[in-house]
Amino acid sequence: MRLLFITFTLLAIAPLTYAQSIVEGTVKTRDGRFIVDATIRVGQDSTSTDNKGAYSLLTQNSGQQNVIISHPDYYTDSVDIFIESRKVYTLRVQMIRSTEELQQVDVTSRDRMDNTTTVDVKDIEAFAGPLGGVEGILRTMAGVSSRNELSSQYSVRGGNFDENLVYVNGIEVYRPFLVRNGQQEGLSFINTDMIQSVDFSAGGFDARYGDRMSSVLDIQYRRPTEFGLRMQAGLLGGSVTLEDVSKNKRFDYLVSVRYRQNDLLLGSMDTEADFRPRFTDVQASLNYDITDELTLSYLGNVSRNVYEVIPSTRETSFGSFQQALRLNVFFDGKEDYDFITNFHALSLKWNPQKNWRVQLSSSVYQSIEQEYFDVIGAYRLSELDNDLGSDNFGEVDFLRGTGGFHNFARNRLDALVANLDLNTSYVTKKSTWSAGIKWQYEDIRDRYKEWEYIDSTGFSLPHQPEINITRGDDNDIILVNTPIQGVNLFESFDARGHVFSHRVMGFVENQRKWNMFSREFSLSAGIRVHHWSLNGQTVVSPRTTLKVKPFKSSEQIFRLSFGYYHQPAFYREMRNLEGDINRDLRAQQAIHYVLGHDHVIEMWGRDFRLVTELYYKDLQNLVTYQMENVRLRYSAENDASGYATGVDFRIHGEFVKGVTSWFSLSMMTIREKFDEFPELGYLPRPTDQFLNTSIFFQDNFPGDDSWKVSVTAMYGTGQPFQPPRAEPSENIFRISHYRRVDLGIIKVLKEPGKTAKWSFLNKFKGATVGFDVFNLLGIRNTISYLWIREINSGSPDASTARQYAVPNFLTNRLINLRIDVQL
Repeated sequence: MRLLFITFTLLAIAPLTYAQSIVEGTVKTRDGRFIVDATIRVGQDSTSTDNKGAYSLLTQNSGQQNVIISHPDYYTDSVDIFIESRKVYTLRVQMIRSTEELQQVDVTSRDRMDNTTTVDVKDIEAFAGPLGGVEGILRTMAGVSSRNELSSQYSVRGGNFDENLVYVNGIEVYRPFLVRNGQQEGLSFINTDMIQSVDFSAGGFDARYGDRMSSVLDIQYRRPTEFGLRMQAGLLGGSVTLEDVSKNKRFDYLVSVRYRQNDLLLGSMDTEADFRPRFTDVQASLNYDITDELTLSYLGNVSRNVYEVIPSTRETSFGSFQQALRLNVFFDGKEDYDFITNFHALSLKWNPQKNWRVQLSSSVYQSIEQEYFDVIGAYRLSELDNDLGSDNFGEVDFLRGTGGFHNFARNRLDALVANLDLNTSYVTKKSTWSAGIKWQYEDIRDRYKEWEYIDSTGFSLPHQPEINITRGDDNDIILVNTPIQGVNLFESFDARGHVFSHRVMGFVENQRKWNMFSREFSLSAGIRVHHWSLNGQTVVSPRTTLKVKPFKSSEQIFRLSFGYYHQPAFYREMRNLEGDINRDLRAQQAIHYVLGHDHVIEMWGRDFRLVTELYYKDLQNLVTYQMENVRLRYSAENDASGYATGVDFRIHGEFVKGVTSWFSLSMMTIREKFDEFPELGYLPRPTDQFLNTSIFFQDNFPGDDSWKVSVTAMYGTGQPFQPPRAEPSENIFRISHYRRVDLGIIKVLKEPGKTAKWSFLNKFKGATVGFDVFNLLGIRNTISYLWIREINSGSPDASTARQYAVPNFLTNRLINLRIDVQL
């Protein structure tokens, strides 16, 4: 275990935003009845609930505030929230007549003037899919693309997986380094059972967020207000979540244990094998209010994702009607992947004044990853009978070729990332200022040993015979083929890497809102600085967003964002295909130009939000890469420039009253120009995808709201791919289109706060059972290709080898059952 001694210096505080905020919501009894004339008070501002228990309070108070809810017939209670300017906070309260404490307060924040999109936690829980959770529903958002239902990774506006920022409670979290396939990933860091709020930006985000070129996902975990126990189980795994708060309300904890197994999903794929996936994690969020102004928080996660597989056979049929082919592979060997992650973070939050907040955070992340495999395969490539009148239609007609391969790896990686982060915000009557500084230490050690041997029709690839020149009796020149002795490996890598470095990052940001000529304006402007000790580079990233509401009588908002988004290299970008480390790699750069229109329209007596965004990204100092499933293999050189441009549409609202649905559509292109081959012009990057569309739709059974249905449909055009060792000009093929529909049905047996039909269920706070149909239409989507080579025996030269791209299909149609119980 390596020891780390962290020293840190403080950043001087700069001012922050003023504007009015709204606190709104409903007040009900525990059985769901409206409470009329309940008083809601924030400081000197107050209001009362109407005949439907609803209220809306406009307040000029900001910072840490105590919201008091009172009524003559009910016990008075309160909740503490941190109010930021220009935001709308929703509090749904249940009041009771007994001596018990307040039972439920649900707080959310939303503001169309912000640069992020808020995702409702209830929609996340209703989402049906093999992955589920935040990352599952995120891929239905405009600008987001994912072709792998087994992976939590996603692409945003043409960026790759490493270009996305993810924060939990303001602390950046990371994804595994060595993962090759979605089925190896295991559990995502984000635990849906612990979430309070989810905010997402697909581009043009503020300077307070870090240094990535594509997107930011900001997760906040909730603080419990009462005891709760939630247990979930299904065919894919389960979880137990426990939460409680002390009697004096000073201390609260939220602990969750998850277990996942993908046997059900893996069993529907082409490879017959003994799958042994075991994914577990324990996550905890603890908070202690030392005083009313000072809070100490802890966030921890310990996980182990083990994926073992002993493959036996594989059969894949592919091709076209004119040339139908079948690949049969017979395996011997084993794959063993083991990922152990430890994450621990401490935060100290101080509110010296109601309008001043300071937070000091420190976190340590360690990932120990092991990737061992030793697999031998022998394959047979056959052509099928395509004569519709033949008795043997669809059966093997003749053998096209045979071959074999041997894949071996002993890869290990140990990564340690630690940081200390100071943030502050200050609210004045005219603007909101925020600032922060962060110091980060990185120590990454890597052992990369991997090779691949390929044999096709008795020839080892690459086959490069030695050519000897002799002269005959008549002085004629004779070329003699002399086979090279030994075994030629198709690929062989053996390298060790060690990167030790420090980073210093900081930002200053100002947010302001004002009215002029009866128009509303909102401006966010900030600047980030990032210095990396390894290559000595310092990058400066100014960012700004202007929002205007030009029509007082119309709910329309126009957004204009501009900013520099540098991405200093992390370890993955620095290691090339051979395992060598480029310590002089410069930061990649994206300049964002975003023009957006946010319009609230009325249909069927309900409000719908239509958001349109046009964007252009100027890309410089790009590091080119190849994408194999979810594995990114970088060139480790700043060897290209490029651009990305497109348009995103999203309409969001209650198509069915009481539940939210949306439709998203994105059209884009992302291109790169190689410095070494400028004559080729702009070529598509591996994530180039012209069209991507998705639907998330919720409904209830007619006449029975206890039956809830959700449907998720996705369609995406193909992305580029190329054969191994291909030149950039050969990147002309496209993976087949991605099409998928998932169906989820939930029966609510016991709804919180209501009496169940069956009396024994009233012992529970809530209870549901669910039935899912994954890949409802049974469409086999392709994630990548296995390349099979056939050498003509008359010309045993690797250059004359014919290659076949055999699709690696994803999951088939599957049924899942799940149960959810709350105490």
